Amino acid sequence: MSAEDMNKPDKSVEDQAADSVLAPLREKINHLDETLVRLLNERARIVQRIGSLKQENKAPIYAPHRERDVLNRVLQVNEGPLLDRTIEGIYRELMSGSFILEQPIRIGYLGPPGSFSHMSAVKHFGSTVEFEDLREISGVFTEVQRRHVDYGLVPIENSRNGGIVETLDAFQKFDVTIYAEVLVSIHHSLLANCEPRQVKQIYSKPEVFSQCRSWLSTQFPTVDLIPMASSSKAVQYVAERDSAEGCAAIGSTLAGELYGVRSLFEKIEDNVDNLTRFLIIAQQKAKPTGEDKTSIMFTTSNRPGALVDVLDAFRQEGVNLSHIDKRPSGRVNWEYSFFLDAEGHREDYHMSRALEAAREHCLHLQILGSYPKAGQVL
Repeated sequence: MSAEDMNKPDKSVEDQAADSVLAPLREKINHLDETLVRLLNERARIVQRIGSLKQENKAPIYAPHRERDVLNRVLQVNEGPLLDRTIEGIYRELMSGSFILEQPIRIGYLGPPGSFSHMSAVKHFGSTVEFEDLREISGVFTEVQRRHVDYGLVPIENSRNGGIVETLDAFQKFDVTIYAEVLVSIHHSLLANCEPRQVKQIYSKPEVFSQCRSWLSTQFPTVDLIPMASSSKAVQYVAERDSAEGCAAIGSTLAGELYGVRSLFEKIEDNVDNLTRFLIIAQQKAKPTGEDKTSIMFTTSNRPGALVDVLDAFRQEGVNLSHIDKRPSGRVNWEYSFFLDAEGHREDYHMSRALEAAREHCLHLQILGSYPKAGQVL
């Protein structure tokens, strides 16, 4: 017996009994892990063959209708105890790795790194694809239109603050298609490299402060709240400060990981049901799935009841409208462009009839895209 073995403490009877029970279970897990890896690589080899065929036929690598079909199938056979959300997360990362095997894709997002748009892009596309910080929403549209990136992810609507005007305006200027939508639960964290009692200033976007107002007034009523251009910029700023300065930021946990700032408190927002809806924009059209939305942009003719007539075209065909917004058209004073989401795909019989009838009452009507509805909230 070696000196090292002699110095090891003897296991108690209870520990030895626990080991004897756990050992065969752990052996089963090891065997299952080996089987899973073998099957995942077998699946990957089929993915490579599919990728070769897609490239020969110039088909898009990312197909949201196929993504929705895969996720629906695996969730239908999930009998637990793993949650559906866990299964979806595993498969999104698996599909992300599959993109690399077929053809690397680049995703443009509203930066800087660590922003909630960045976090949402990672949640949806997985961590294996390439991400490009395009700094502004208009930059995402520009690079998708120029095909410098394959897809772009932009925020369109927040459950608390309503529509994102920069995105609505960009649809009037750029020729892109809505390819998919993503629903993301937005959680704010207090990030700092000092102790909570040492926090003297908190940095973030003004909108973020308003979403955490009650928590801040209770936990840090005397601390200075200092506005920044973005929450991720705030986290980056705190990362560059000495911890003795007592600087903290409110941002995403991803930003904390990227910039090396500890998370002191998570989920500090006043409304835990704060959701943001993102759109994936592309140069391709999505195929029907049976659970789709169609987004349109239109300007009505200048006569009484024109807007009512447009909306009635959908009512008569039994098409449900889930969202409507408006922005100045930018062409004529007091002329407005309306943005509308309808349930169904443009190829559906009743949707196509509704669109045809609505067009008769519009000066301009553009179908921005038909795409799969978001599934699980990420």
